This record gives sequence, structure tokens and C-alpha cells, in this order.
Amino acid sequence: MTAFLFLSLIVCFIIGIPIAFSIGVASVATLEFASNLPLTLAAQRLFTGTDSFPLMAIPFFMLAGELMEAGGISRRLFDFAHAIVGFVVGGLAMVAVVAAMFFAGISGAAAADTAAVGAVSIPAMIRKGYDKGFAAAVQAAGGSIGVIIPPSIPMIIYGVVGGVSIGKLFLGGFIPGALIGGSLIVVSYFLAKRAGYARDTFQGFKAIVTTFVGAFWALLMPLIILGGILGGIFTPTEAAVVAAVYGALVGFIIYRELKLRDLPRIFAKAAISTSTVMLLIATANIFGWILTAERVPQNVAAYLVSLTSSPLILYSLILICLLAVGTFMETSASLIILTPVFLPVIVQFGIDPVHFGVVMVTALAIGMLTPPLGICLFISCNIANIQLSEIIRYIMPFLLVMIGVLVLMTYVPEIVMFIPDLYVD
Repeated sequence: MTAFLFLSLIVCFIIGIPIAFSIGVASVATLEFASNLPLTLAAQRLFTGTDSFPLMAIPFFMLAGELMEAGGISRRLFDFAHAIVGFVVGGLAMVAVVAAMFFAGISGAAAADTAAVGAVSIPAMIRKGYDKGFAAAVQAAGGSIGVIIPPSIPMIIYGVVGGVSIGKLFLGGFIPGALIGGSLIVVSYFLAKRAGYARDTFQGFKAIVTTFVGAFWALLMPLIILGGILGGIFTPTEAAVVAAVYGALVGFIIYRELKLRDLPRIFAKAAISTSTVMLLIATANIFGWILTAERVPQNVAAYLVSLTSSPLILYSLILICLLAVGTFMETSASLIILTPVFLPVIVQFGIDPVHFGVVMVTALAIGMLTPPLGICLFISCNIANIQLSEIIRYIMPFLLVMIGVLVLMTYVPEIVMFIPDLYVD
């Protein structure tokens, strides 16, 4: 049954069926033609997969991101970041990364981060003489941080599937997100200096203060979300509702850029984004159930344990697998399918599930910068109006440095666990 399941999935990928439908078709086909189980099981697992209170956070975080972006948040974050580092060599590239880090604390999704900030930063870099491929690569790399710095939708999915504290996962993403962002800034500086890109003049401390005031309400949102979760005021799901209400209040009352006529478009975009993720979760639940019924997680665990008794070597094998999977499978689907496979092995070797969750999300985020899937690459290329081939050579230095940070945080767990260990449930 397992062989038929994966063969069906590969066939669906080859003929170009979208990932969510590929997983669903392969699962249903397996139940119908390779098992004695009733097809009603598919419908049952579809609903069971999405019948989870923590998953309700996804549509509200999606809505919050759309409200904040439509309310002028991305432009204000870009202006604040520009006032801070815009005068340095390669300043606009650094601004793109810093603004993406700020927006990551709002959206929780890499695609939304790349699109919202890239719509402002990529045209600005091109106007200043930056190569289109470089501008798109910088923004794609910066946008991938959107799933590492909290709130993170993939971390919510991992927490639900693995039964791991979402609050601690959020805390664990802070230092890795900052490290990756800082590394991308350093790479941007050297690449921009070598290319001879122009830099802007320093706008003065008054501009920093002014733009900070303009972006203050956007910067406050992550503090409200995490403070509320860690303070026991609300759950991560309730925090998502608070974020959506907060985004609406900021857009309508404080910034006054949101209009009632914008709401249908905002709700439609949030609904489409949410339905895409939820359909993926639903179909992946059937897929995962079949794998579990066939004892695939247990067999994989036994195989990995037979290969090595060293946690370091085991982690290396899993990292290679995750980096490979991330190149052709969407992050949410990968988490739903692979978490039940790898998590029991990780726990058996004494590795903290929170640490593994942050490492897993980071490894899969790197896949957003690699063909053939590379969602952040495609979004940036679309904004810059270039072909994928024009961005590949520019993205390589950013990929290498992100993999370097991934290896560092994998083998130095304190990078991830320092902040979560300070918090006691």
C-alpha cells in the first residue's frame, strides 16, 4: 500500500497536479485500489485533519497580515528600516532584509512577507541601479524569514501535529531569525560593495525618530501577541484574533488608510490563502494516516536507529532529507507528513522537540529559495519582472549563508533554546 501511495503521488507531481490535490488524489487512490478500507475514511480524515482549535489561528493571522499590509504597514516599515541603514553601502538591500524581519512579526508567512515588502523594496532598488536579479534575490531571502520569526504559521502546524508548545516554538525562532537576518545583511553589504551600487545619504536622527513613530503601531503588534501568549492572557489561537482586530483598528483609526470598500478584497485574499493551507492540511491528514497505519514512521525510526547511535549523525541525515524535501514540497505539507516520521526518532535520541521544530521549519524555509518550488523566488521574480534563470546566480550566496546558520543552530542548541528555557509553562 505504501509503494502504491508514493507512486501515485509521484505521478500526480509529474503531470502537474497542485500539491494539495496530488496528496489527496494519491491517498484516495490508495484507499480505493490498494486497500480494503472504505472510501468514507477519506472524508472522515479530511474533516478530522482540520478540526483543531489551534489551527483556527491560521485564518486570523492571514487576515491580520492582509489588514496590516493594506493599511500601509509595509511602506512604513520600509521607511523606518531605510532611515536606519539606508545610508550604508548596499543600504537598500539591507533595508529589504530589515523590513522583511519587521513584517515577519506580523504575517507569519514567507510568501506574504516577500510580496508585501517586495512590492516596495524591489522597485526602489531597481530605480537606484541595482541589478534586477540581485534585488529579487535579496527580497526572496529576506522574505523566507517570515516563517522563522514569530508568529509563524508553519510553527503552529508543527506544534499541532507534534503536540509541542507553540509559545516555546515562537520564542525559539527569535535568535535564529535574527542570526539569519544579520547574516543576509552582511552578505548584502559585500555583494553591493563589489558591484559598486550607490548608497543614499544619511537622513539624520530626526528621520529615524519620525519613521519610528510612523511604524510604532506595527512594531508593537508582535509584542502584544507574544506578551499575551506568554503572560497567559490568551492562547495562540486567541492571539491571532487579537492580531486581526488590532490590524483593523490600526488601519482604520490610526493610519486611516483602510477603507470599508477595501474589506471585500482583503477578506477574499485572506480566504484564498487560508483555504490553500487548510486544504493542504486536510489532504495531508489522510496521507499521514495511511503512513501511520502502514507503520512507516516506526520503520523509518528503526532504520535510522540502525544506521547510527550518534545524535549528531542522525541530525545530519535528517537535515539533508529536509533540505532535499524543501526543494519540491510545500512547507506545510512537509511538516504534516514528516513530523510524525521524524519526531519519535528525535525524542528517542534525547533531542528537544522545540529545538527540532525550529530547525525543521528553518530547513524547509530554505527550500522556498530553491527551484523547482521556491515560492519566494517566484514571487520576487514576478515583482521584478524577470525570469527564474536571472535570479539563480544571485541567490546562491544567500542560500549558502542560510545553510551555514542552520548548521550552527542545529549543533549549538542553545541558539534556539536560550529564550524558551527562560520561560516556564
